[in-house]
Amino acid sequence: MLYHWYELGHAAVKPARAAADSYRMFFNNPFNPLSHTAVGRHAAAACEVFERTTRRYHKPAFDIPTTRIGEREIAVHEQVVWQKPFCRLLHFARDLPSEVCARDPRILVVAPMSGHYATLLRGTIEELLPNHEVFITDWTNARDVPVSAGRFDLDDYIDYLIEMLHHLNGDAHLLAICQPSVPALAATAIMEAEDDPCAPRSLILAGGPIDTRISPTAVNQLAQERGTDWFRSNVIETVPWPSAGFGRAVYPGFLQLTGFMTMNLDRHVSAHNDLFHHLVTGDGNSAAKHRAFYDEYLAVMDLTAEFYLQTIDAVFVRHSLAKGQMRHRGRPIDTNKIRSVGLMTIEGEKDDITGLGQCRAAHNLTPSLGSDRKFHLEVPEVGHYGIFNGSRFRSDVAPRIAQFVRCHDPRSRHITTMPVDWRKAAAKAQRHNSLEISSVAFTFAPANDLAPDPMANRLRRSFRPEYADDSEPSEISNAYLEPLRLWGLLGRLMIDGWFGPPGKTAIENHEDLDTHISDSAAQHHRTGRPS
Repeated sequence: MLYHWYELGHAAVKPARAAADSYRMFFNNPFNPLSHTAVGRHAAAACEVFERTTRRYHKPAFDIPTTRIGEREIAVHEQVVWQKPFCRLLHFARDLPSEVCARDPRILVVAPMSGHYATLLRGTIEELLPNHEVFITDWTNARDVPVSAGRFDLDDYIDYLIEMLHHLNGDAHLLAICQPSVPALAATAIMEAEDDPCAPRSLILAGGPIDTRISPTAVNQLAQERGTDWFRSNVIETVPWPSAGFGRAVYPGFLQLTGFMTMNLDRHVSAHNDLFHHLVTGDGNSAAKHRAFYDEYLAVMDLTAEFYLQTIDAVFVRHSLAKGQMRHRGRPIDTNKIRSVGLMTIEGEKDDITGLGQCRAAHNLTPSLGSDRKFHLEVPEVGHYGIFNGSRFRSDVAPRIAQFVRCHDPRSRHITTMPVDWRKAAAKAQRHNSLEISSVAFTFAPANDLAPDPMANRLRRSFRPEYADDSEPSEISNAYLEPLRLWGLLGRLMIDGWFGPPGKTAIENHEDLDTHISDSAAQHHRTGRPS
């Protein structure tokens, strides 16, 4: 029913969103005299914030039209080279002679299937393109796949990877980022056990939860404490009509997004407050960066229930692969059979999603590989997102990947070593899309806010008087807090836009908003009625 309520809420606010968008265009029209007044700018800004906060974000485009090789700009074209109901294999074909492309190693990037689209790895692709032939798994939103297409679980995921490697005739290096590290390692073990000539030349695992018993994070502990049955009962929903996947059981992407956002709600509220002021003051560059970030961040996809639950059970609850108990189609997976591929693991020192040591555990699971075929990279001062995107990835991680790949490829040729001062190198690195998604947005760690949330403290005292002391643990559900704060923000922006003074908006006084919400909550607690 939760999915149906979500769709109902989206449909209910659609008329208001359409009206807000119309008013935004009205007040932004340069031929409208009001667009040149403070009231007009405030109203247009408030309408845009409201429209963007309540819209549904669809899958973004990769938008990689070119890559730079040396001093030349080379055109890039997306090509679908393999396809099944739940995934497409995309090739970023560079506009180069075939003999030139053939000299560069092939990398198959396995994007995480964990709520966001593969476009999240746009920066990863951009950095790999100059020196590699790049392919990526473009997973399909489960709500868009008809039930007639069948199931998709962890076994199917592994089968998809094996089929893709077969399509590439074994001439590929596998780069698995985060969640797919487990199925990528399993697929490699299966192919090696069968002496499959299409096994990958090397396997690079970045931030993968190979053994979540090591340095368990909040995500690992939650899965361990709740168990698979709890997730089956609480987060699995049925896709409602009229979506193409009507009737399919899924883990909705909006639940994943809610988990991310509620952990750092202050930052997201402040970001939308900043967008409002950027629009009012005409700061187009800052507003464009906000739009680009949230167009990506708020675009989420559903996962099939069977894949999600099987992953939770095998990876986070039973630790099947780490214990040597994982099976594929009923057959045991033996990582001891991995003996000829190169294995590289990458971890971030400050990764709070995949704890330090969890990915490196892959080395202990592959004793048949010689030490000359193994390499581990730990990136200092970097969180989960930074190991595959951003300046540290460009200057530190990507060069190491390129070097490692060439050490295990018949095309081996010299590649320049990593810059001594990565900060200077990162400052010089430019891409057509200069925006870097903040790693803070992709974390479940609640301690990322700069200061304790005064709203949470006030609401806690209002709803639960026994916790009047701020040092006591809070048991109040976020369900009380988030709707009040979000709609409070939007309401104040709308009021500022229409009636606020031209020099200063009421939203600038954050303390007033805290007090207003706290007073409303207190009255509701005393009287049982909303103010």
